[in-house]
Amino acid sequence: MFPTKSRTEAAVERFDWVSVTFLLGAVLLCYYLVPLLSLLFSQPPGTVIQRLSTPDVVSAATTSLTASLASVAIATLFGLPLAYWLARADGRVKTIVTALVVLPLVLPPIVSGMVLLTVVGPATALGQFAAANGLPLTRSTAGVVLAQTFVSSPFLVITAKAAFESVDRKLEYASHSLGKSRLTTFRRVTLPLAWQGILAGITLAFARAIGEFGATIMLAYYPRTMPVQIWVSFTTLGLDNAFPVAVILVGIAVTTLVVLNALGTNPLE
Repeated sequence: MFPTKSRTEAAVERFDWVSVTFLLGAVLLCYYLVPLLSLLFSQPPGTVIQRLSTPDVVSAATTSLTASLASVAIATLFGLPLAYWLARADGRVKTIVTALVVLPLVLPPIVSGMVLLTVVGPATALGQFAAANGLPLTRSTAGVVLAQTFVSSPFLVITAKAAFESVDRKLEYASHSLGKSRLTTFRRVTLPLAWQGILAGITLAFARAIGEFGATIMLAYYPRTMPVQIWVSFTTLGLDNAFPVAVILVGIAVTTLVVLNALGTNPLE
């Protein structure tokens, strides 16, 4: 005869643990959602739209947009080759290089700014040389771009690396066997197959760059970016005056998620 189950065991099996886990997780989901909804509905839309047209907000949005596009362009120019090399390399050197790429992701942003100041600050040789030639690397748009590139480019490199690794190497070998060069194979085979992941990395890098605060405020308090403008508005005029720019950044974050979903790419997987 088979042993009968005790009442306790039967009750445990009937208990819907999936529902319990969802209810517990829903508490955290509410913690994500409620503050976001509170921000969006805390002021009338007309008031927010009116403040979006103020000179400070327009200037901050323009600076953030232009600097972020420049940062993403730099990250793409130098990050894609690095991502491809990491996807095809092996050994200890690859591990060390990958760790260096990931390092800016784990550094506190304010520490990233301090690290950059030791290289491009006004007291350094490079900073003095650049300033003497009319291109100061701090308190300038160039400083914003340097800060944003440092903190955002790892997102592009890591995501593009995963995209390149997903390409079947046999297709590249087949191209080589047909007499195609490595560059031609990359342009006609690898890049078209990995473009969705690459575009996802570019999207993530742009979103990270435009939302950067810590490193940017260390290198370039002026011209103000949107995160810096939020901080200035909050500390000088109060929370209500910081809402318009915050709404813009929330919109950018939501747009980023929409783009990533459309590409069918989850960089966290």
